[in-house]
Amino acid sequence: MVILGKRGFRYVDSIVLGLNDALVELTGALAGFTLALQNTKLIASAGLIMGIAAALSMAASEYLSKKSERDSNKKTTNPLRAAVYTGIAYLLTVLILVLPFFIVSKVYYALGFTIFNSLVIISLFTFYMHVAKGVSFKKRFFEMAGISLSVAAISFVIGLLVRNYLGIEI
Repeated sequence: MVILGKRGFRYVDSIVLGLNDALVELTGALAGFTLALQNTKLIASAGLIMGIAAALSMAASEYLSKKSERDSNKKTTNPLRAAVYTGIAYLLTVLILVLPFFIVSKVYYALGFTIFNSLVIISLFTFYMHVAKGVSFKKRFFEMAGISLSVAAISFVIGLLVRNYLGIEI
């Protein structure tokens, strides 16, 4: 069961980078935006813009990182291919996490669906890593979920502070 194929499996670290960064960063941002902005279309728009910019940034960083490894004579993967895998993984994760804010009109329900989607993505990818690489499903799942949910909780509090202390009225 190697979904990525032999070539793609070499880039699993790039995919993990894109998925994990998007899960942590965007789930956190959407949680903060939810409390600060209180408008699903505004939250979705801000999340989509931020997510696309972050996907491009992460892909560019992965390219430069792999290029640097190659330049220092370390055996490495193709920098462009690694960047593409990272960017696509990030972008797909962004779309899945932002989608509830375009569909659901109540902000807290949309956030709940986003967090649910985040946990589903973590579960699926952790299962894949468990089967393909033999990593502990339980340990990896709780580690990734704990990080993502902790960042979301902290960002939610930051959103509350921004809303209360900057006087945002929407």
